[in-house]
Amino acid sequence: MRLLFVGDSMTIGRAGERTWRYWMTRHLGDCPACRGTGGPPAVVGPWTHQYEGEAEGTTAGGTGAGPATGGATDDATDDAAGDGPHLAAWGEGWLHMASRVRAAVHEARPDVLLVSLGLIDLGFYTDSAGTEANVLRFFTEARAAAPRIRAVVLPVVPNVRAGTDALFAAEVERFNARLARLLAGIGGPRSPLLLAPPPTAPPVSYDIRRDTYDGTHPSPSGARKLAAAFADALHTLRGPATGPGGAAGTLLGPPAGTGGVRAPRPGAASGASRSG
Repeated sequence: MRLLFVGDSMTIGRAGERTWRYWMTRHLGDCPACRGTGGPPAVVGPWTHQYEGEAEGTTAGGTGAGPATGGATDDATDDAAGDGPHLAAWGEGWLHMASRVRAAVHEARPDVLLVSLGLIDLGFYTDSAGTEANVLRFFTEARAAAPRIRAVVLPVVPNVRAGTDALFAAEVERFNARLARLLAGIGGPRSPLLLAPPPTAPPVSYDIRRDTYDGTHPSPSGARKLAAAFADALHTLRGPATGPGGAAGTLLGPPAGTGGVRAPRPGAASGASRSG
């Protein structure tokens, strides 16, 4: 099984951060069910770097001069956190990745896309209807390179802006409803497209007050929880997980073997910081 991570600033991360990609990759190596079906998992993608610039404001937060761009070129040096390959860029969304995914799928030959996009689109570029159109274009392009591509897509997690901007919060809700209908309509047995359960709901219970460092970008606990949401959905796509606790348990529960990940400490979060 070959996986390609697709995302924005929450996926690429700052240089040295351990993003949800790191914890997802670690889970793939530790999980017997992941290793036992379809061969050893492999993470693939055209880029390996993380974001190194200074980004002002908060992603889709309505502050600062707007999103900082990045990720258009490859850096072959592995980052300190060992996050590995990806197709993710700071300040970019479905709008941008729709024009890149065909080449990335053709070159990296992934079996499954793990996608976290949409917040930046809704915050700066397109409304829910326009973003839905770009999701459709994204999967049309991906299937042009690999007709049987599978995908797990994370709903947009509302950030701190949604707490003060009712119109933005409503647009996020509308988009997530559109996304669910679209994936159900264009997915199928040959190319299933699965919407991951919202990570803000149990068993993951992602909370931006505790699980982000600025109201948008995941803190260490948040990164593990996003990975757990993807892991649960990926096991649904591939079949039931084995062992106690399921997929999320291997990421959020007590360590299993040498590579387990302990649950984040309740209330562990850092203060606000500059981000893009």
